[in-house]
Formats: sequence, structure tokens, C-alpha cells
Amino acid sequence: MRTSRRTTRTALLVAAVAAASLSLTACGGDDAGAKDAGSARSSQSAAAPKTTAAAPAASASASATAAGQDGASAAPAAAKTTTGSTGSTGTSGGDGSETTKGAGSGAEAPACAHGDVKITAAKADEVPTEHIVLTATNTSGRACTLLGHPLIAFGDIQTAKDVPPVAKSRPAAPVVLDPGAPAYANVRISLGGVHEDNKVVKEFNVNLFAADGPAEGSVVVTAPAGGVAVDEAVAKTGYWTPELRNGADDF
Repeated sequence: MRTSRRTTRTALLVAAVAAASLSLTACGGDDAGAKDAGSARSSQSAAAPKTTAAAPAASASASATAAGQDGASAAPAAAKTTTGSTGSTGTSGGDGSETTKGAGSGAEAPACAHGDVKITAAKADEVPTEHIVLTATNTSGRACTLLGHPLIAFGDIQTAKDVPPVAKSRPAAPVVLDPGAPAYANVRISLGGVHEDNKVVKEFNVNLFAADGPAEGSVVVTAPAGGVAVDEAVAKTGYWTPELRNGADDF
């Protein structure tokens, strides 16, 4: 009986140990599965930021591509504008129309002849008198061009000394006179000295330039105040200008 009880007890202990072993194995399996599941979740969580970070990069790349496409489409438009501007041969008028360079310019007006203008002389506002001012007024009823400077003869027109022009008074372009419009020329007649070789001039001749040189005929001009003292050795004349200009006509 004792042997049978001992055998039975031994069998029960073995069974209990086996059951405990099976239980521990099951628990270990669950822990390993939990660990594996946790590792998987951690891996997914770690991978998620990388995926999120990649999205802006892809967006930036798409934006750059879009910008590149916009730039490529804008370039031809800019090129067309530049080409159009560079290729334009006309000059834009105030109303947006194009005009041909030189159209309607005063260069088309013929040269003034001696019969087209009235020329008068006045003393400059100075004492003693060293200068006179010539005024040429267009009396022709049409536009004409005053070329160069007045050709002045203080004395006999055939023998009088030429009065040289002053280069700095020359305007950028010949003066075009509309009907009734004046032009001016400053003329030095002396240095104002009492011991100069002066002569009293009561009238003198003024000739004009034509396109090919001195014009035919001249205008007889009455000297102001009954006569002026002229020293032909120092006499100089300015060019015809629309107005007397400080500095350029100062000589």
C-alpha cells in the first residue's frame, strides 16, 4: 500500500510539474508575441516621421517643377516684348501713334531770302556801346529757315571787311521762323575805347545764307540812334538764334 501511495504521489508531482511547465511556456510565448507586436508598432512609428518628412520634400520638388514650367512659359513672352521694342523703327507720338523720324521737321522749310525778313538793329543796354542786337522777323507769310549767321558789311558791300562769327553762339540746328516770328544775333562793334580806330556807321548791309552759300541780295539796316561807332578790326557776330542766350552770346 505504501508503495502504491508513493507511486501515486510521485505521479501527481510529475503531473503538477508538467502542468506548471506548460503554463510558463504559454506565458513566455505571450510575452514574446507582445514584444514582437510592440517592436512592430515601434517600427511603424519610427517609419511614420520619415514618410511625413518626405512629403514636404516631394511638395517642394513639385513646386520647383511648377516654377520651372512657369518660367519657361514666361520667357518667350518677355522675349517677344524685347524684340518688339528693339525692332521698332518709329518714334511714338503723344497719342501712341508712330511717326517717321524727321517728318514735319523745320529742315523742310526753305532758306529765308532777303525779301522774306525785316532786319532791325538796337543798341545793347550798356555804356559805352560795344554791341548791337539784330532782329530778323519773318514777313513772308510762310515758314523759312535762317541759316548760319548774318553776313554783315559795315561799309561798301564790295570792299567791307567780313565780320567773323563766334562759334560758341551757334545753335544745335538752323532756326526755322514761322510767319511773324523773330530771331536774333548779337554783334560786337567795338571794345568801347576812345582811342580805337572807329568809324561812324549810319547804315550797313546784312546778307543771308542760302543752302549753297551767300544768298542773292541783301537787307539795308539803319543803325540805331543815328549811327554807331564801329571798329572793324574787333567786330564779331553771333549766329541767328530764337533768343539771346547768356554765355553763348556773350563775347
